[in-house]
Amino acid sequence: MSDPAPKPKPLDPFDPEVIARANRAILVGLQRQGETNEEAQLLLNELHELVENLGVEIRGSLIARIREESPRHLVGSGKMEEISKLAHDKECGLVIFDDELTPAQQRNWEKDSLGLHAIDRQEVILDIFVTRAKTKEAVLQVELAKLQQQLPRLKRLWSHLDRQRGGGAMQRDAGETQMEMDQRKIRDKIAKVRRDLAAVVAQRATQRKQRQRIPLPTVSIVGYTNAGKSSLLNKLTGSDVLAANQLFATLDPTTRRLELPSGRAMLLTDTVGFVRRLPHRLVEAFKATLEEAIQADYLIHVVDLSSPEREKHAQTTLQVLQEIGAGDRPIITVLNKADLVDEVVKSEAKSQHPGAILFSNYTGQGIAELQELLESCASERDQKVTLLLPHDQYALLAKLHAGATVLSSKSEDMGTRVEAIVPARLQAQVDPWVVGR
Repeated sequence: MSDPAPKPKPLDPFDPEVIARANRAILVGLQRQGETNEEAQLLLNELHELVENLGVEIRGSLIARIREESPRHLVGSGKMEEISKLAHDKECGLVIFDDELTPAQQRNWEKDSLGLHAIDRQEVILDIFVTRAKTKEAVLQVELAKLQQQLPRLKRLWSHLDRQRGGGAMQRDAGETQMEMDQRKIRDKIAKVRRDLAAVVAQRATQRKQRQRIPLPTVSIVGYTNAGKSSLLNKLTGSDVLAANQLFATLDPTTRRLELPSGRAMLLTDTVGFVRRLPHRLVEAFKATLEEAIQADYLIHVVDLSSPEREKHAQTTLQVLQEIGAGDRPIITVLNKADLVDEVVKSEAKSQHPGAILFSNYTGQGIAELQELLESCASERDQKVTLLLPHDQYALLAKLHAGATVLSSKSEDMGTRVEAIVPARLQAQVDPWVVGR
């Protein structure tokens, strides 16, 4: 009778090779019944781009076709062994799924694959958000989502302490006690982050009210991540918001004043980009950020023409807008990166989005057309009037200069004669001094 095969030695977490492997990954996409190979491949390509943003070395990828999910590994045992062998052959320590893994499935992967660490798309997105968050609100929102993601996964961290000591029915083992202590710490942290976040959200609401006192139309730029929203904001306003060719380059809403050719002004806000299979906890955590879109008078929906998935990206954006209560806002659709596609693609996109504007930050195509459309939006409730403001109405005069289009201003004995295009929000305040009424 032959001796049993020796059990593999536990991995040393301080071994340089183990550390190096932890930064090498195999990507796994899933193709369910009813899905085409092309659809699964496009999602896997997006996961590839997400993972690259974390600086992880990708050494291979594959698509697993499944009829139903395995409760143990998500994929069947045969496919699990195939993925595990590929990862070890490629000297990888990480397997990343383009689907959600349960905490139990993650533990099973580490146990059954000789130490491979398995994570999913949601964890990748969370890690990207952790590295990109800059403002206090974004940092708190990401921290809350990360803590909520960690809480059910603590058992994996303390499994080495399970059954470390025996005892009677009234005695707990060390691992269970330590895990419960850590769960309580995380719950306390979650409660504190929620309090801090509520305070920041209240401060943002105050800032929003202050902006609304300046009666300018507000426009939020929305769209799929990496569609070119920040570049559009920079092109229109001359600002220098970070605009990089990467997913989730901008997490924090940025508001800039836009001066239109007529002299009218608007407030333009760049918002966080949307993505398919966005973790639900992030949708909740970022609700305060997305409220910029809810509060806007108009939305600019930026669609990346160069993406083969542009229609699904557009549908994802519109779906999230519905979920957050901004689906009824007037939308201007901008078909961005028009310089990167041929006339056939442009024609197809225009037929799919009637009234949309073909736009290019590189060539300047569509800028005049977009400005003209924004002029139309800004002037919908405008009224051109001549005012004679008493000399003691300096505050109202300052408000006109901040929130209206002042065409002329001349001091007279009776006051200041002002010719201006006044938005609806200011008309009630200036009515008493309109000349001719």
